[in-house]
Amino acid sequence: MNKQQLATKIWESANRMRSKIEANEYKDYILGFIFYKYLSDKEVKFLKANDFTDDDIKAITEEDQEMVEYIQKGVGYFIAYKDLFSTWLEMGNKFDVSNVRDALSAFSRLIYKTHKKVFEDVFDTLQTGLSKLGDSSGAQTKAISGLLQLIKDIPMDGKQDYDVIGFIYEYLISMFAANAGKKAGEFYTPHEVSLLMSEIVANHLKGRSEIRIYDPTSGSGSLLINIGHCVSKYIDDENKIKYYAQELKENTYNLTRMNLVMRGIEPYNIVTRNGDTLEEDWPYFDENDPVNTYDPLYVDAVVSNPPYSQPWDTTSKENDPRYARFGLAPKGKADYAFLLHDLFHIRPDGIMTIVLPHGVLFRGGEEGTIRKNLIENNHIDAIIGLPSNIFFGTGIPTIIMVLKQKRENTDVLIVDASKGFIKEGKNNKLRASDIKRISDVVIGRVSVDKFSKAVSREEIRTNEYNLNIPRYVDSSESTETWDIYASMFGGIPKSEIETLHKFWIAFPSLRDTLFLSSDTPYVELATDEIKLTIKNHKDVIGFETSFQNAFESFTPFLRDELLSKMAEIAISKEETILSDNIFERLQNFPIIDRYEAYQILDNEWTKIAIDLEIIQTEGFEATKQVDPNIVIKKKEGKDQEVQEGYVGHIIPFELLQTTLLKKDYDVLKEKENRLSEIPSAYEEIIDLMTEDEKETDVLNDSNDAFVAKEVTRKLKELHAVADTVELIEFRNKLIQVDELIKEEKELKAQIKKESADLHALTKTTIENLSDEQVYDLLEKKWIESLVNNLHSLPETVVDSLVNKIQAMENKYAVTFFEVETQIKETERLLCSMIDNLVGDEFDMKGLSEFKTLLGGN
Repeated sequence: MNKQQLATKIWESANRMRSKIEANEYKDYILGFIFYKYLSDKEVKFLKANDFTDDDIKAITEEDQEMVEYIQKGVGYFIAYKDLFSTWLEMGNKFDVSNVRDALSAFSRLIYKTHKKVFEDVFDTLQTGLSKLGDSSGAQTKAISGLLQLIKDIPMDGKQDYDVIGFIYEYLISMFAANAGKKAGEFYTPHEVSLLMSEIVANHLKGRSEIRIYDPTSGSGSLLINIGHCVSKYIDDENKIKYYAQELKENTYNLTRMNLVMRGIEPYNIVTRNGDTLEEDWPYFDENDPVNTYDPLYVDAVVSNPPYSQPWDTTSKENDPRYARFGLAPKGKADYAFLLHDLFHIRPDGIMTIVLPHGVLFRGGEEGTIRKNLIENNHIDAIIGLPSNIFFGTGIPTIIMVLKQKRENTDVLIVDASKGFIKEGKNNKLRASDIKRISDVVIGRVSVDKFSKAVSREEIRTNEYNLNIPRYVDSSESTETWDIYASMFGGIPKSEIETLHKFWIAFPSLRDTLFLSSDTPYVELATDEIKLTIKNHKDVIGFETSFQNAFESFTPFLRDELLSKMAEIAISKEETILSDNIFERLQNFPIIDRYEAYQILDNEWTKIAIDLEIIQTEGFEATKQVDPNIVIKKKEGKDQEVQEGYVGHIIPFELLQTTLLKKDYDVLKEKENRLSEIPSAYEEIIDLMTEDEKETDVLNDSNDAFVAKEVTRKLKELHAVADTVELIEFRNKLIQVDELIKEEKELKAQIKKESADLHALTKTTIENLSDEQVYDLLEKKWIESLVNNLHSLPETVVDSLVNKIQAMENKYAVTFFEVETQIKETERLLCSMIDNLVGDEFDMKGLSEFKTLLGGN
């Protein structure tokens, strides 16, 4: 399984296992055990790297002080052999919840002095919550054993970008957040929002040799980690990034530390604090030595997603250096308190991004004063309006605000990104193309119609410092208008044709071909075949040809980038290289939305990156491996894992079957297709049966399917009776059915055998592939789909134009005059029909009045 499949499997099992325990609580248990497994495996890996044998490791106990100190200096903590995660698994039925309690207690005692701040009390939430896993020791032991079995297969030796543990940890947090309701906001910022903030921050910081980043409301730490990961693309040494995190809730604070440690960040680069950000600012000194340790925290970037509109205590805050310059946020809403805290901690050349409720842009009172001061002091750089329902647990509109201490420009870039998303369950989600579109606009400070605008300080002053996005950017869809003349007399308004100006720039002579010339503001179509005329026009053909030429060398470029360099590709940076190349090829095609092309790339890259990570971690031979296909099936009322054949570790079975084993594959598919046709043949015969024939017992009453043995019995019975025309026809129908039943049975047997044979042959073929065959298959998997999808972009543009012209024609095809004529003719026909009706006195009076309403005499 790749990391996505493994993460999905663990989540599905964990969600079933948690039973009635709230998702918000259960996450602390499973994530805590994953972290303990990580630490156990890390210690074993350290020992084996230093020539310890399995027997040597088994002999390690807490009583050996020299060994304890050796391991502590190596990894920062000590875990005895009896307390290792792997030992718990080996204990089988002898394992007990007490083993966990003893191990966690020992861990707390044996943290090395240099690692105290990173590991101290990190398992407190897990330790105190064990009792919630069951009413008795036995029930707790059973629940924990299930968790251990669930996570035992997670590899903890991630290399390069194959960060399996980090990926799974983040995935589980996101899934628990999706199921945690309103509490989700306490520990999780959606990954896509993190990525958007990361791109903006990373671009600002690129080129720096050392970077310090800080999240004062860190939650699970995912936002901080995503920022660091994105920044690392622009820095040679990831160990030059220092992470500062502060979190109020202890259980969430523990998640921050676990997350940072499991991402391979060195302990000396992790500085965390459990405390109230607004009440207790980052400590400037060690309480034991305040004079010599005074060290204010100023960083290169602050990122945060604080709780929205939270009450806070403003007592004695007037002189707090964080707020003295700009003003105090109202005690009922701490949004600006968090913002000013973040701003205070960035260096003069730093940047901050913060997620806030939309109301901070226009609310008055103290917030209006703070907003005015921030604008006049030139700190607000950009405002990004996000889609609603993008955060778990709340549907309120939110924004990202970007601020800096010092800026050269004095305008504010305002972006309305509320319309770009996909629906995923109850929530909206930013796509990769949405993130790219927003970040490009913010980084380039580009004004785009209906999307973004650089607003001058003078204009903001004119609006009394109200930053409400619709005041500056109108992203609403243009309402459809109807031309009164065209509605009455027909024709297509030239003004509406002009709204398609981007197409007329791309296809200069197409307009004159599609429409007849006219001296009036209205024109007629010159063709009844709109689609054919557009598709065959020389400008369109030239456009498509130019596109093909621009991408002619793209496949060789991808071969060189992905296949030739697969062992050394910097995976985290490669998508940017590919997108830059695509954007460069699209420079002469402004009519094509380059962000649609980026989405196509990202869809494919997600799959390619997973394969590259495996190859770089496990070696090229991983392409010739297969894995057991494990599925969940119910046995004796319980979900159990069972193996159903194999799947390719990297090369999909179907890809190999449709290429190297195509002859066998096609034969099998032909039989499967024939098998799928037989039910339709049954239905045709049933439709031809009389009601009496249907009532015989050859049909199953529950689903109108034929019963094979009853068909056979009935045939014998019919052969024994005298022939009549009706009986002969019925017998012929049953003979057809009998033949179909036999064919169906034979096909099922053949398909079962041939499927198994093809599956076995596929497994053997993958395991014996030549290197050249692997390269060919990877090209089909990685490159062909991407290239084919990109080559569909011109067709998408042309189809869009066809639809728009067709809609214009339909809109004014029937005039109001023609509609009125049709109505009058219909009324006349109805009146003439009324004249032929007869009835009593009251019927005739009613019909007469109806005729009058219709306009008759």
